[in-house]
Amino acid sequence: MTKLSHYDDEGRISMVDVGQKDVTVRRAVAAAKIIVNAATLDAIRKKQTPKGDPLEIARIAGIMAAKRTSELIPLCHQIALSKADVRAEIVEDGIDLTAEAVTSGQTGVEMEALTAVSVAALTIYDMLKAVQRDITITDIQLVEKTGGKSDYRAG
Repeated sequence: MTKLSHYDDEGRISMVDVGQKDVTVRRAVAAAKIIVNAATLDAIRKKQTPKGDPLEIARIAGIMAAKRTSELIPLCHQIALSKADVRAEIVEDGIDLTAEAVTSGQTGVEMEALTAVSVAALTIYDMLKAVQRDITITDIQLVEKTGGKSDYRAG
């Protein structure tokens, strides 16, 4: 069996030591989808949602969440992000979210991108629940990562 990376020799949980890894530019992109009905999309477009602009509030919430990922996910390293961004696009059946996180460091930023897009999606739900109760958050996924030992791009 492969040695588990988050356990020490005595089987106790431990944070991975990344001190010997090379410092490289690391970037990750994550995505999510929020499915809402046409009336809700119309209210967003017309800026007629009761709590304000859900897309802009969600962008800020996602960026803030990326910066605090190590406080939310156990054993996640604190990372000095050089960039965190969230984009929201209205599409036919809802809202597509994309989050990007970038750093120069010894560990990746996948969790930061995934946390950003997840919190942004939850924020949109919170901002729109007075308009529509049956909102669906779906397809939270890592889309791409570069830097470090290997790159990844979703198929």
